[in-house]
This record gives sequence, structure tokens and C-alpha cells, in this order.
Amino acid sequence: MMADKEVNKSDEVRKVAHGMKARGENPRPVVIIAMLKKQGIEVSSPQVSQILKKMGFRPRKRRKAGKGAAAEGAVVKKIAVLNSGRAALISVDDLIVVKKVIGQLGGTERALAAISALRRLEG
Repeated sequence: MMADKEVNKSDEVRKVAHGMKARGENPRPVVIIAMLKKQGIEVSSPQVSQILKKMGFRPRKRRKAGKGAAAEGAVVKKIAVLNSGRAALISVDDLIVVKKVIGQLGGTERALAAISALRRLEG
């Protein structure tokens, strides 16, 4: 093993992180620790994390575990659309369906013409 005085651990972590970034890999502390351990350099996970943070490599955001994540995923986003002076709530799922219908009708102009004709029939 190398003595701590012979090597600057921070510089070694930076070298490995820059090398990983150049290869298109995401520098993770676990991988960097393993690579440096093969070279005989022991570093701690908090030390590597702090160096990566100072270099601008931010950690991935963690997902919430358990029931909270499932409940949040089920929330349907609504978009307020002004229609004849009053707001109507349209979900993202509604927009996806409309996009498919527009594709089937051959474009937005034809879809609007079909809606206009439908309104005349209903009215």
C-alpha cells in the first residue's frame, strides 16, 4: 500500500472522476473507491462524495419509497384551458387521446372542422 504522504487522495479521486466522465460514465463514489483500492489508495465514501460535489457532479435525486411514491405517481395533472370565458380542466391523458385522434383525422385543421361540425349537430 502507498503511504498517505506519498499521494494526494483528492487529486487521485479527481483524476479518476475526470477519466470516467471522459469515457461517458457517471462518476459514482462506490466505483471510484473500488478503482482507487486496486491502486492501493484507501478513501472514504464521504470524502469522495464531497470531492465530486465540489467538482460539480451532483448525486441523483432519490425517489420516495413506499406508499407515498405510488400515490404521487397516480396523481393526474390537470391543465386549465379557457373555453368561452370559463375554465375547463383537461388532463394530460386527455391531451394524449386528442393527439391520437388528430393523427387519425389527418391533422389539426381537419380535427377542428370535425369538432365544429359536431357542435352544429349538437346545437
